[in-house]
Amino acid sequence: MTILHANGAARLTNLGVIRAAGADAAAFLQGQLTQDVLNLQPGQSRLAAWCNPKGRILASGWVLRRTGDELLLVLSADLLAATLKRLSMFVLRAKVQLTDASAQWAMYGLLGDAARAPLARTGDVLVPLPPADNAPRMLLLRPPGEPAPDAPVLAPEIWHWAAVRSGVATVTAPVAQAFVPQMLNYESVGGVDFKKGCYPGQEVVARSQFRGAIKRRAWVARVDTDTPAQAGQDIFRDSDPTQPAGLVAQAAPEPQPATSSAGTASNAAALIACLPIAAVQDLENSAGRFTLGSPGGPPLTGLHLPYPLLEDV
Repeated sequence: MTILHANGAARLTNLGVIRAAGADAAAFLQGQLTQDVLNLQPGQSRLAAWCNPKGRILASGWVLRRTGDELLLVLSADLLAATLKRLSMFVLRAKVQLTDASAQWAMYGLLGDAARAPLARTGDVLVPLPPADNAPRMLLLRPPGEPAPDAPVLAPEIWHWAAVRSGVATVTAPVAQAFVPQMLNYESVGGVDFKKGCYPGQEVVARSQFRGAIKRRAWVARVDTDTPAQAGQDIFRDSDPTQPAGLVAQAAPEPQPATSSAGTASNAAALIACLPIAAVQDLENSAGRFTLGSPGGPPLTGLHLPYPLLEDV
């Protein structure tokens, strides 16, 4: 199958929600995230990253504003507890309360026609996401106990595959602190605001952008492998098998062409691969390959960028 033919709503369990509430909620997150939170209007959402002082992403996801004093952070569930604990250390006297609100929401990924004009109910939260192979995507947060979206049931495996094909990685535990935002092209997909004030790692992120220090980028690729591809796996280049050349930021099995919405997976996988720009350019001009997991591992194919990189900020 292709993503363009996929349609439906997938129940998601891999994401969690942190709620920030209080008079200083927006101002607090403004000083922590790569995104301009203060300019978010109620109902708006944007990609954002939370970095350490060295500019490495600790967690990433979507920040959305429900009301003037309430914001939600949607991030990988395996990073929620650590993120909540560490963020809470910086609250000090700010009038903001941070809580794990995951149990307050049922989350669905809407793909294809289901994402074009979703039927929202009172209390729903909708988060538009970057498309996958031109197929629209949207995240739906709905209070638990409410009916599932009025859309065909989509296997979560298909949603995860489409998420990788979008080329916009969500940082998970295996790759926390592995990337600065530009290594995942975040500045090119609206995840970094260079005009806002300071946040942890801001100087490193800005220096990478304006002093030509971006040496690695994220590409979407495909690999045929006997074992599941996973975030955090090394990628090797055949011209230098002595050390890894890159890292898998996110991976998902590719559904078989004849699969139904039940989602039987094949041995192929889609990857978001963080690779040296110079090495990719070399491979475009000469023979060679990248391999997954080891110098003799399966080769990466179909390397491409699904969106243009931002040239001027």
